[in-house]
Amino acid sequence: MTHDHRKCALLAAALDAASRGWPVLPLRPGGKRPALHGEDSCARTGPCSGGHVKWEKRATTDPDRIHAAWSTGAFNVGIATGPAGLVVVDLDKPKTNSNGDTPCGVTTFKALCERTGHPVPTTRTVRTASGGRHLYFTAPTGARLVNSAGTLAPLVDTRAHGGYVVAPGSATPTGTYDVVDDRPPAPLPEWLYARLTPRQPPQALIAPVASRSSRCATAALNAETAAVAAATEGGRNARLLAGARAVGRFVAWGEIPRDVVEEAFQGAGEAAGLPPAECRATIRSALNWSIRTARPRDAA
Repeated sequence: MTHDHRKCALLAAALDAASRGWPVLPLRPGGKRPALHGEDSCARTGPCSGGHVKWEKRATTDPDRIHAAWSTGAFNVGIATGPAGLVVVDLDKPKTNSNGDTPCGVTTFKALCERTGHPVPTTRTVRTASGGRHLYFTAPTGARLVNSAGTLAPLVDTRAHGGYVVAPGSATPTGTYDVVDDRPPAPLPEWLYARLTPRQPPQALIAPVASRSSRCATAALNAETAAVAAATEGGRNARLLAGARAVGRFVAWGEIPRDVVEEAFQGAGEAAGLPPAECRATIRSALNWSIRTARPRDAA
């Protein structure tokens, strides 16, 4: 393909994305970095006359601005995911220097779906230059999700506010970005939204509960459940087990009711993303162990 044909194809790709309501920005020819100037080199003229305007705010759906930008070069196309109202799940390939047994993002995402009892979502899908996948979803109304890296699973990232993705039609030295499923983006599944939403630690125990418990037991319960709620994938169940065991001795000593402890840890475990049944089993096992092995209060 000649340079002029390439430039026309990329202009068409930019206009196609904009026609869907997705603001675009030019990326460096053959690359993935924005082709717009940075703050350090900003001349404070034109759109930046009132101060440097970052790439996310300069992304546009205006056909005239798009024609003007892409007429000057064969720029790849970036889609500003936040302003577009999109959340894109990026299923990456292992780096070339990684272990040969390292699973790709497609595999780890599929395993996550199976483990949580959900089907792999069907939505607009783009094959990336490296052979990975971009899954496009519409963001929930009123939500302001940000980028994530490995939050969902290894080699599974997301792009939302503050991020962009390379649009189909673009190309790098490793390959092209091509649409493999052109259906409209599906709404972001609720279970994925829950996993991408910053977790809030459970609230401290309310006064009526605290009045039935020792101050030390209440403080320990609040500290341990907060730690469980903040735990990340790979260590959540172990943290739940350790926390429930630590508080279990207060149950054995009669300083806090067992049902209060079970309810608090159940909420913390679910807030961390653990399945409810797994939480119940772990909490029950931990408390039974603590009650069975706890030393007398005076000897502790």
